Amino acid sequence: MMGKLKERIQAFVNNRWLVFVAAIWIQSCAGIGYVFGSLSPVIKRSLNYNQRQLSKLGVAKDLGDSVGFLAGSLSEILPLWGALLVGALQNLIGYGWVWLIVTGRAPVLPLWAMCILIFVGNNGETYFNTAALVSCVQNFPKSRGPVVGILKGFAGLSGAILTQIYTMINFPDQAALIFMVAVGPAMVVVALMFIIRPVGGHRQVRPSDGFSFTFIYSVCLLLAAYLMGVMLLEDLVDVSHTLIIIFTVILFLLLVAPVVIPVKLSFSDEPKDLAVEEVLLPKPEQQEAGKSEQDEVIFSEVEDEKPKEVDLLPATERHKRIAQLQAKLCQAAAEGAVRVKRRRGPHRGEDFTLMQALIKADLWLIFFSLLLASGSGLTVIDNLGQMSQSLGYDNTHIFVSMISIWNFLGRVGGGYFSEIIVRYLPILLD
Repeated sequence: MMGKLKERIQAFVNNRWLVFVAAIWIQSCAGIGYVFGSLSPVIKRSLNYNQRQLSKLGVAKDLGDSVGFLAGSLSEILPLWGALLVGALQNLIGYGWVWLIVTGRAPVLPLWAMCILIFVGNNGETYFNTAALVSCVQNFPKSRGPVVGILKGFAGLSGAILTQIYTMINFPDQAALIFMVAVGPAMVVVALMFIIRPVGGHRQVRPSDGFSFTFIYSVCLLLAAYLMGVMLLEDLVDVSHTLIIIFTVILFLLLVAPVVIPVKLSFSDEPKDLAVEEVLLPKPEQQEAGKSEQDEVIFSEVEDEKPKEVDLLPATERHKRIAQLQAKLCQAAAEGAVRVKRRRGPHRGEDFTLMQALIKADLWLIFFSLLLASGSGLTVIDNLGQMSQSLGYDNTHIFVSMISIWNFLGRVGGGYFSEIIVRYLPILLD
């Protein structure tokens, strides 16, 4: 009995859905840059900054959020928990020092030094994003679109989540929001950093994965609708503090809800219908023993010869059809009827080194798309506090929360529909 319980606990700890859920929790407090609209009025008032000086802080914040090659490079050297720890320390030191200055506990620094602190504090977010995305993309290689969309969506939603928690705490000092931004994400990341890791998720595919993603999407929509309703209610009606605490507890329950998926998969008595990929994929030791010159070449005709409908078949049948096709091509190559070319670098969906990525058109397409398209949204987020105050609204938190919620829905929807387009549009156009 104890042996069976230990086995199930081990299966739970190594379940890829647990890693995904832990990454969601980290991302739920990782988007600290989206709270800048609520932080900026406090910094401006406490340090007597003008709008030009505040805009420079906003630029430093955006640079910290964008310079992610440091996190990516360290992730190649350190384990993912080490990268998360570095990000937590940066977040704590950067925003913690800003809080000490704003509250008068530390001497006021020059503007350039404040920009460095904001940069360092916000750059910790890139370590959270990198570790969460790298681990989950490796664990869900066939569902990259939904996984990335959900994780980045929760990063956008973190502004509304942190605002609701701050409302529950009800500190009279508005600078306490800076303290919460400095300490809260660091505590969550340190608590979960050993869970975030690749666990061989490609060997954990189950037929129930579609239902699991549907459940996650349902929680996402319910969470966005709930937060929107709560924020509007708290802004329009004088809500008692007890009711605010109840609202926040329900919010935590919604955030915890996805953990039922790894619990059910690990502790239920249903048969373990592991993926056929686990059976068909060779073990690492078998791969080492079976390496040969043939492993270094690929048949250029495989993708051309493979019918489009093969990708829609069940996994067992799909692998069977591909194996048959490869056997035919192998025989044809031996007879000289099919040309063979050596494998040069990874393909899409595989791991790239920095130099391999720099020569790919995909990287530069993504780079210029972000460079030309993402600035307008960041400009609004950075100046949201001043924009709302200029219109006569004293409570800037409601606007930060609303933009976070719609940001969340856009990212989750983008991940969902991108996967549909990638999988089914080529088949429809064929």
